[in-house]
Amino acid sequence: MVVGVVLLPLPALALGVGGLLRRNGHSTDVRTDRIEYGVLITGRMLALLLLFLLSAVTLLACIGGLVKGLAVPSLVYVFFVADLLIAVLVVLTFGRRDPRRARRPATPARR
Repeated sequence: MVVGVVLLPLPALALGVGGLLRRNGHSTDVRTDRIEYGVLITGRMLALLLLFLLSAVTLLACIGGLVKGLAVPSLVYVFFVADLLIAVLVVLTFGRRDPRRARRPATPARR
């Protein structure tokens, strides 16, 4: 579980923080645009906070269990799966980088 948290949720957290304030669309009404942007940023911040907390609890429980030689509680498995699902949500929504522009096809004719 430690490897799973290090491989997906922690990089997703870093990508999500980078894409937190990015926005693609723009409406014509200024007031509506500000309210929509505030709701969007609030939702993203809550998702990142939940991702951070679930990752921290999972890592703390797993590493503590390894050090002390104890069994991991069954709720940690639920936290791990929830952590992975939220990481995928973050990466697929606002954690992605902007798509690169398509290159123009080169013509085989000489100029």
